[in-house]
Amino acid sequence: MGRWVAIILVIIGASSYGLLSSFIKMAYDQGFTDSQITPAQMTMGTLFVWMLILFHKESWVNPFKGPWIKLSLIGIFGLSMTTILYNIALQDLDASLSIILLFQFTWMTIALDCIINRRWSKRMEAIAVVLILTGTVLAVNITDTNWSDLSLRGMVFGLISALTYSIFLFFTGQVESSLPPLMNSAIMLTAALPVLYVLFPPTVFVHENGGMLILWGLLLGLLGQAIPTVAFNIGIPRIGSSLAAMLGSMELPVAILAAYLLIGEPIGAMQWGGMALILGGIIISENKS
Repeated sequence: MGRWVAIILVIIGASSYGLLSSFIKMAYDQGFTDSQITPAQMTMGTLFVWMLILFHKESWVNPFKGPWIKLSLIGIFGLSMTTILYNIALQDLDASLSIILLFQFTWMTIALDCIINRRWSKRMEAIAVVLILTGTVLAVNITDTNWSDLSLRGMVFGLISALTYSIFLFFTGQVESSLPPLMNSAIMLTAALPVLYVLFPPTVFVHENGGMLILWGLLLGLLGQAIPTVAFNIGIPRIGSSLAAMLGSMELPVAILAAYLLIGEPIGAMQWGGMALILGGIIISENKS
C-alpha cells in the first residue's frame, strides 16, 4: 500500500469521527442519555467489524497469535475510555466546545512521541502544530463562548478524552502486528466491551425505545468505531503517529460542517479562516525538515 493511500485512510477515519458529535447530539435530543448511547455505539461498532471479518476470508486468523494483549490495552484505554469520556462531555457541552477539547489530542500525541522517543519536535512539525491550534481556536469561535455557564464536569471529561485519544493514536502506530487490520480492530473493540459493560450494563437495550437505540448504535458505531478503527489500523502504522495526529485534525472542519448542516450551528468567517489554517498545518506537516 502506498503512503498516500495510508494518508487518505487516516483522513477518512478522522472525518468519520468528526461526523459523530452532531449525530450524538441528535440522539440526545431524542431523549437518550450517555449511559444508553455509549454501550449501543460500542456494541454495534464491534459487531459491525466482526461482520466485516466474516465476509473477508483473509482476516480469518487466530487472534491469539498476534500482539493481542497490547491491542486489547489500546482498545480499553484508548477506544473505550475516549468514547465514554467524550460522550459525557457532549451531554454537558455544545458540540463545538466538545470538539476543541477533544482536539487537544493533536499536541498531546506529538508530545507523547517526543517524550517516549526522546526527541525534539521538528521545525515544520512545530509550525504545523501552531497553525492547527490557532486554527482550532478560530474555528470554534471561542471568543463568543460564555465561560461562566460551562459545565466543569464536561470540560474535565473533554480534556481527558483528548488524552485517551492521543494514547490510542500513538500506540496504534507503535504496535507491530502480523494480523490483518480488521482483526486488529476487532481485538481492540472486543477487549473494550467488558470494561464498558461494568460502567454501562447492556440492560439499557431492554426498554420501550430499545429498537431505536439499536439503530442509533449502528450509525454511531459505524462512524465512531468501525470506520475510524479500521482506517487507523491500516494507515497509522504506515505513516507514523505524529503525521497521523496532524491528519486527524481533519476531524474539526468536518465536525463544524456537520454541525452546520445537521443541527444548524452557524459558521462565520472566523471559523472558515480557522479551518483554512488547519488544512495549511496538515500540508506543512508533510515536510520532513
